[in-house]
Amino acid sequence: MEELGFYTLWSYAHPRAIELAARIASLAPGDLNRVFFTSGGSEAVESALKLARNYHRMRGNGQKHKVIAREIAYHGTTLGALAATGITEMRSQFEPLLPGGCHVPNTNIYRWPEDRHPLWAATAIEERIRFEGPETVAAVILEPVQNAGGCFVPPDGYFKRVREICDRYDVLMISDEVICAWGRLGHYFGCDRFGYVPDIVTVAKALTSAYAPMGAMIASDRIAEPFLEGDACFAHGFTFGGHPLAAAIAMANLDVFEREDLCGHVLAKEGEFRQMLETLHEIPIVGDVRGAGYFQAIELVKDRETKESFDDEEAEDLLRGFLSDELYRRGLICRADDRGEPVVQLAPPLIADTEQFEEIHDVLHGVLTEAWERVRR
Repeated sequence: MEELGFYTLWSYAHPRAIELAARIASLAPGDLNRVFFTSGGSEAVESALKLARNYHRMRGNGQKHKVIAREIAYHGTTLGALAATGITEMRSQFEPLLPGGCHVPNTNIYRWPEDRHPLWAATAIEERIRFEGPETVAAVILEPVQNAGGCFVPPDGYFKRVREICDRYDVLMISDEVICAWGRLGHYFGCDRFGYVPDIVTVAKALTSAYAPMGAMIASDRIAEPFLEGDACFAHGFTFGGHPLAAAIAMANLDVFEREDLCGHVLAKEGEFRQMLETLHEIPIVGDVRGAGYFQAIELVKDRETKESFDDEEAEDLLRGFLSDELYRRGLICRADDRGEPVVQLAPPLIADTEQFEEIHDVLHGVLTEAWERVRR
């Protein structure tokens, strides 16, 4: 702060932002080497959607403006990001939204019929592109592990298939990693976990471990190329994007990641974390345990054999009438949510270890046992 309190990245630059951009580019997969800083996640998604539209326009394909996202997925609160968000209740009160938001099924495999093809949801993306008309679709935006709905993990081969579909129809692939980047899945980027290279990645949150607000959109050299010719420009920005203080904090944060090998720690301990959660299946209300890395969810059910869920009134009473307050009262900060079916989601600090897993287990076991007793009354 003493060295440089503030300096804009509008037409200028400063050392900390330059250093951080180079560092992020060195960690990002493939040729994702162009870093555009924002103040947070919604701004990063908004930037990605604008870049996708503008990229196609710069190449003479101005009709390509639609974005395909997944049902129940959350991508942010700004109007463009909200158009991609697939949660009706969050969208309806702000409609009409930015035109072009389209939605396809997610990968909640727990709710799929047993005979459903594992790449069914990926094929649905191609079908939607064809339905809309490939000449109108700019991008597909997906989280590596979908947050809303409860940590939906993709089937094997899902992202490989989506990458092939996007390439076939000249559609950009945006990996929304505001949650999944920076160690949450045991890698710097969630796409590395599942072996795909997107055209654009959005990040925020753990880039600074939340010690300062900061996000970023990371684009491939191919996507940046049209804006680097002649007097072309991506006419977009935020006053505080790449703020010197936030950039310095992010650099120090990444130093800790490297020094303490936080990604390695998550990979080494995620099995123990997951095994602990699996033991909760002894409680009848626990229907499914799913997730990856330090990002796991427990889906709650009325009947485990039939997978019967709760109606709206029952879910309201269970989650907000009991679980949220009781979990917090007993010292566990997590999310009890019903954007989709009722779930409890856990995203512990990346340094969490056996002692913390045991503490999490004890709280969950007691509270979920009481929750089941409430359901049975």
